[in-house]
Order: sequence, then structure tokens, then C-alpha cells
Amino acid sequence: MEILATVLVAFVAFEHFYFLVLEMFLWTTPKVIKTFGIESVAFAEKTKVLAANQGLYNGFLAAGLVFSLLFQNVSMTKFLLCCVIIAGIYGAYSTKKIRLFYFQSVPAILAIISILFLN
Repeated sequence: MEILATVLVAFVAFEHFYFLVLEMFLWTTPKVIKTFGIESVAFAEKTKVLAANQGLYNGFLAAGLVFSLLFQNVSMTKFLLCCVIIAGIYGAYSTKKIRLFYFQSVPAILAIISILFLN
């Protein structure tokens, strides 16, 4: 893969490791509550197991992307980027928060475009 594509894929992986940390370990902190627009600390407490599960899935996406880079498996990289794009679209649609699309899907879209056109 070209350097730009590798950097973009690594960025998407980093984002998802960051999401893992936020959702699995920091879900009930004031910063995360504000960032995710959670209605209250009590609601964050009630949903922290669900958030942790979501964070785990983000971690799997990140690990898969890193694995695909290390083993130069372009097909796997493209598949996982498509998963990230779809998750971002669905997340933005279901939460009515378009910024989710920009933070999650757009970097993955740029990464997959760079793979398709630079390779």
C-alpha cells in the first residue's frame, strides 16, 4: 500500500482504539458524557455495559485494521473499512448526529479511496 493509504488506515485504527477506551473505560466521566450527549450520569451508569460491548467491537475493528496492515492484506483492509463506513452511516442515521458520520465514516472513506486509486 502507498504511504498515504497506510497512514489513513492507521488513523482509522487509532480512532477505533480511542473509541474503545472511551466506551469501555471512560463512559461515565463528565467529558465522555458531554461528548456523546448522554442525558445524565445515571443514564451513563445504566448503559455502561452496553457501551463497553460497543467499545469492544470498535477494538476488534481497530485490531483487524492493524493486522491487515501488518500482513499487507488489502482485501481485509477494504472489507474492514467498508464495515467502518457502514457503522458510521448507521450511527449518524440512528442517533441523528451527523458529526458521527464525519468522525467515523469520512476518514474510512478517504482511506478506501486512497487504496483504490493509489494502488
